[in-house]
Amino acid sequence: MPMQQNELERLIKEAFPDATIEIRDLAGDGDHYAAHVVSGAFKGKSRVEQHQMVYSALKGQMGDVLHALALTTAIPQD
Repeated sequence: MPMQQNELERLIKEAFPDATIEIRDLAGDGDHYAAHVVSGAFKGKSRVEQHQMVYSALKGQMGDVLHALALTTAIPQD
């Protein structure tokens, strides 16, 4: 069963309450999303570490319920 877009956003927001999140369903099938996540929690982290943090927030559903996620991350600009 595909992951609903609101569930994806909920999991990320749960881990990063300050986050600004933009999600797009790339194929209209609930299996292929693009997400842009901006959070202060990423400050001082490498891009790889930031992505690992987001994947961790998905609680093991990446590669299972969620097939593909084109992920970009950033820290808030002052």
